[in-house]
Amino acid sequence: MRVSRGIAIDPGLERGLLPPEGVRTMFDRIAPVYDAMNRVMTAGLDQRWRRLTVREVVRPGDRVLDACCGTGDLAVAAARAGGEVTGLDFSRPMLERARRKAAHVKWIEGDLLALPFPDGSFDAATVGFGVRNVSDLGRALSELRRVLADGGRLGILEITQPRGPLAPFYRLWFDRVVPLIGRGLRGGSAYTYLPASVRRFPGPDELAAELGRAGFGGVRYRLLAGGIVALHLGKARTVHPGGGR
Repeated sequence: MRVSRGIAIDPGLERGLLPPEGVRTMFDRIAPVYDAMNRVMTAGLDQRWRRLTVREVVRPGDRVLDACCGTGDLAVAAARAGGEVTGLDFSRPMLERARRKAAHVKWIEGDLLALPFPDGSFDAATVGFGVRNVSDLGRALSELRRVLADGGRLGILEITQPRGPLAPFYRLWFDRVVPLIGRGLRGGSAYTYLPASVRRFPGPDELAAELGRAGFGGVRYRLLAGGIVALHLGKARTVHPGGGR
């Protein structure tokens, strides 16, 4: 445990690596400030990115799973687009805030690594800023494929590391400014974890390849905000008799 300016910092936070219970505890603590920090960190653009994800993935009448739903913004956007939405998260305080936003969405406490749904339960699935936090990315993507019907659409919105002109600004903002802001907030050490977790997470090309291995076809991605955020899209490949795709 390192101490900085009188604040004890878990080495796992600095490496962007926490066990599942550590991730859950972290999100439980920051639930009261989660929405406000999202707006600050992204200058309000996170809501626009969520709406874009919904436009790409959700059709009216779709059965939609929003996994790692947090306080529910992406799930609510999917519901407004006409989806029958289930929001799932393993942080109860996050879900409590989500329920206040939309009572008509089905909110479930659960784990992306062991989704509590039968195969082929959904026509579309979204994950907004969540896959970076799972302990087994391949398993998480396979679970998303399992609960999607053949041809079901997937949208994954995630922070990434830009390589262009915005890279110096990104490093200053996410590596320096955001953790500094977070120190003054309840559970603010999470904002030390954030930039570290982005650094160790696969880049856009690697994540696209992981999606292919998990059973998704037509995988593509779009970089947003100068490459700070990536939206990955794909469709669940048909499973043929005998297990082939």
